[in-house]
Amino acid sequence: MWTKAMDSTKSEPLKGSPELKLVNPSQYRFEHLVTQMKWRLQEGRGEAVYQIGVEDNGLLVGLAEEEMRASLKTLHRMAEKVGADITVLREREVDYDSDMPRKITEVLVRKVPDNQQFLDLRVAVLGNVDSGKSTLLGVLTQGELDNGRGRARLNLFRHLHEIQSGRTSSISFEILGFNSKGEVVNYSDSRTAEEICESSSKMITFIDLAGHHKYLHTTIFGLTSYCPDCALLLVSANTGIAGTTREHLGLALALKVPFFIVVSKIDLCAKTTVERTVRQLERVLKQPGCHKVPMLVTSEDDAVTAAQQFAQSPNVTPIFTLSSVSGESLDLLKVFLNILPPLTNSKEQEELMQQLTEFQVDEIYTVPEVGTVVGGTLSSGICREGDQLVVGPTDDGCFLELRVCSIQRNRSACRVLRAGQAATLALGDFDRALLRKGMVMVSPEMNPTICSVFEAEIVLLFHATTFRRGFQVTVHVGNVRQTAVVEKIHAKDKLRTGEKAVVRFRFLKHPEGVLSATCSLPTFWRGAKFGVARKGQS
Repeated sequence: MWTKAMDSTKSEPLKGSPELKLVNPSQYRFEHLVTQMKWRLQEGRGEAVYQIGVEDNGLLVGLAEEEMRASLKTLHRMAEKVGADITVLREREVDYDSDMPRKITEVLVRKVPDNQQFLDLRVAVLGNVDSGKSTLLGVLTQGELDNGRGRARLNLFRHLHEIQSGRTSSISFEILGFNSKGEVVNYSDSRTAEEICESSSKMITFIDLAGHHKYLHTTIFGLTSYCPDCALLLVSANTGIAGTTREHLGLALALKVPFFIVVSKIDLCAKTTVERTVRQLERVLKQPGCHKVPMLVTSEDDAVTAAQQFAQSPNVTPIFTLSSVSGESLDLLKVFLNILPPLTNSKEQEELMQQLTEFQVDEIYTVPEVGTVVGGTLSSGICREGDQLVVGPTDDGCFLELRVCSIQRNRSACRVLRAGQAATLALGDFDRALLRKGMVMVSPEMNPTICSVFEAEIVLLFHATTFRRGFQVTVHVGNVRQTAVVEKIHAKDKLRTGEKAVVRFRFLKHPEGVLSATCSLPTFWRGAKFGVARKGQS
């Protein structure tokens, strides 16, 4: 009997030797176990889950108390050897043919942060207006409960009209860290963003999106441009599925973004009202268009299971019920976020890092004494301080040379940016007027292709009349957002709701860059309503 290790990025347990033991291993066996742990941490991008007391074939045998203590001590020595910490997630007794009580234990092993190489997960926050999105993020990141009148959300707003109306109209980012022992690291105790980054082994970056229908284009841009790992759909317990909730749910499904649900404001409702909202959500999730398996989280054990199941199966949808005012069940969401493993494995990231540099420009700023700064996501390759890149395309289809002066991730300095990471890049005295959102910064060796006309297979989700040649839409593909006109609908004259066709579009204003990272992305367009397309030839 031995301790079985579960790779947090895989759907199946890693196979090991049936005779493997963590009780007083020999020196040779200990070194072998340390090497195995290094490999598992690398595969899990800095974290792995060990199940102690489980045989290699999955049989729950359990260990006696003395054996369990010795195994945990060995695991702690192994973790120290590789620069990691261990946290016991849960213990449970098992029925086995023995007179002595036996237990199995799940242990999280996480690397101590080194040179800002923390595990970073991006979570898009969706939900109807007034469902409590910004308030929940304020409570999580500031470490203080709300007063029932929106005090917790004030630090998240970027504009005066947002403070006055209490409604988010722009995209903002907030960070929540967890250290190597699984403890929350946030802005409480007067920490700065730099201190949070330095102390965290795992960073959750929340992308706070708008809930009001008139800002739907901003929400679509946030989902397509910032490439979130998963989404948090917030539903108010007292209103249920209302307003833009269904549209946000449809966006997440169409873009194939895994999501979990948080039912907020349970302090305002009777228990029966909360239960009715949960039942409503379960019915919607089980419908043919969703095909999801809802999982209500009511205990810490449920939260651990939900995090593991959520990573292993895209169909599992955890549902949390909590209050940002009383703090009820808030800890369950923190446990879930702490344990939630990366949804992409290290092999995929390494393959992207070996490609040429591609950086999507999502935001443009002018910072005093720094110059022009661009924010976005590195789609592939590696970007370092001092790198020479080209940016474009301009209105005439050209690419301009520039130099990366400095890099910041989560508001703290960073020397190296790797594929999949979001950051801001300082470009010195480069003329801001030459830049626009939707541009790409690429390696000069790439010889990027520009696109004025492209074809896409589209599905018309809804339109009041018909969709035909000459129709103008706003196209969202990756970080690109531009008006395009329909030039041709293949094999048809017009489209009605629910129909599918291959359509040729032409950008009206200027060409756009066509990168390997965006060619297979779903494309959203907005006319009278919106549809979804998959990009084809360009």
